[in-house]
Amino acid sequence: MAGNSQRKGATRRPGSKKGPTVGTGGQVRKSLQGKGPTPPATERPYHAAAKAVKRGAVKRDGVKRDGAPRTGTRAASTSSSSSVRRSSGTSEMVGGRNPVVEALRAGVPAKALYVANRIETDDRIREALKLAADRGLPLLEASKVDLDRMTNGGVHQGLVLQVPAYRYAHPDDLLAAAAKTGRPALLVALDGVTDPRNLGAVVRSAAAFGGHGVIVPERRAAGMTASAWKVSAGAAARVPVARATNLNRTLLELKKAGCFIVGLDAGGEVNLTDLNVATDPVVLVAGSEGKGLSRLVRENCDVIASIPMVSGGIESLNAGVAAGVALYEVARRRAV
Repeated sequence: MAGNSQRKGATRRPGSKKGPTVGTGGQVRKSLQGKGPTPPATERPYHAAAKAVKRGAVKRDGVKRDGAPRTGTRAASTSSSSSVRRSSGTSEMVGGRNPVVEALRAGVPAKALYVANRIETDDRIREALKLAADRGLPLLEASKVDLDRMTNGGVHQGLVLQVPAYRYAHPDDLLAAAAKTGRPALLVALDGVTDPRNLGAVVRSAAAFGGHGVIVPERRAAGMTASAWKVSAGAAARVPVARATNLNRTLLELKKAGCFIVGLDAGGEVNLTDLNVATDPVVLVAGSEGKGLSRLVRENCDVIASIPMVSGGIESLNAGVAAGVALYEVARRRAV
């Protein structure tokens, strides 16, 4: 009869009620939280690329297990070169056949060279493999998908060089290095220079004219990337680059240590050729490519010097060229 609670199915078993139960809200919110970005293939223990890194060699087409290139590869590829770089916290990826070969020629420190599966070799591939093998770098085979991920989707042409993060010095280390040489300190500080090629050019000029180091700000400035290494033509291995948390504070500390702070600017108070403090400990400060010296940095300089232009029409030089000219002038005056 209707309402008979003894009939099977007329009652609901405890705990069988559908829908949300007490305490499920936190679990749902937790399930909606992300787990962060997917790590690179080389950092996932069960991925093929990570296993290849662990083995330290590849087994298939491009490279033998001992790291030497195989013979009998196919005809050369005619694709154009490109370079894509991405910071991964501990390393940087340089992609493209020409950029990789140039980096290896310049002696840029590297961790490993990644080669695409069944890559068609040409002179650049063969040279890259030989240079890497001569330096004892691991030669690792990777799929196109892995190389795309390493270069953040850029064109890599089947060749990617993994470059370790640059180990910066402390500004105090530069003064210590100058003291060991027995010569007055000659440093270069870059104020907001964002082009790594300018930084590489300054490092190269510092090595050529007796500079003891280069200082760059920690933020909003170029760092020692693979591009800077290449432009320095290996000079970065001899001239240390220091990173300053606060460039203005660092300049004040260098001033207290006995250095003259000389800012380089087109509207300077004196000509660079009339710089009487060149034979004393000097810090040359070059400004950014567009704005020049910032206000606070200019105020902390002891003197602002300008480079005299022989011909009209050119108002200023970029940071790399200006620093190179100033370094030469200081070295010339010290040699007199």
